[in-house]
Amino acid sequence: LNLGIDANMPKTKFLGYDQLEAKAKILKVIAGDGKSIKIILDQTPFYAESGGQVGDTGELKTSTGRVKVSDTQKTADIYIHSGEVVEGKISEGQDVQANVDHVRRQAIMNNHTATHLLQAALREILGKHVQQQGSLVDDERLRFDFTHPKAISDDDLSKVEHRINQWVRESSPVSKKVLAIEEAKKLGALSFFAEKYGDVVRVVSIGDYSKEFCGGPHVNSTGEIGLLKIVSEGS
Repeated sequence: LNLGIDANMPKTKFLGYDQLEAKAKILKVIAGDGKSIKIILDQTPFYAESGGQVGDTGELKTSTGRVKVSDTQKTADIYIHSGEVVEGKISEGQDVQANVDHVRRQAIMNNHTATHLLQAALREILGKHVQQQGSLVDDERLRFDFTHPKAISDDDLSKVEHRINQWVRESSPVSKKVLAIEEAKKLGALSFFAEKYGDVVRVVSIGDYSKEFCGGPHVNSTGEIGLLKIVSEGS
């Protein structure tokens, strides 16, 4: 994202693991065509697209105006809220109330935690050679890309789906811990990407069957997912 952002601008503090509403200050406003606008805050509850998960949407409100946020991206840990001014005007330096679309975020978190369950079930039923190669997580569905030498039989797909829904019904707690990378590796947390992890990583664990490096927001219990249905599989 080349928006003429000063590389020395402070990194945005992300608050969105624990809260979906927060007060913040506007550091920069980048006006676009018509009412379109991009806004950078000092801190935000909005998750920026990464790790296959889409960016949050919602609303930013100041004493003089309101912005409907349609996407959140980041560059060098500076979060960029893109949207449209739907009321009044917005200025740099203003205090702002940032509100994430709660319903949409919950659906996204359901689907993200479900990708972890899907990987665990595939590895249990097809074998430990299954490794994640990519994913897409939004509020309507999940797509999970993985290594496997052939098409999966209907019988195995049925077993995978059944296993995941067993775990959902168990309503297992989903734990999120920030650990030193060596400690996380000793715990056996899965990490399949050549991403440059720092010295400290976030590990998401579910029961005794799923443990992965992951920076995305997740549900607190698998029961929140409700139900997972596999609708297609292909190369």
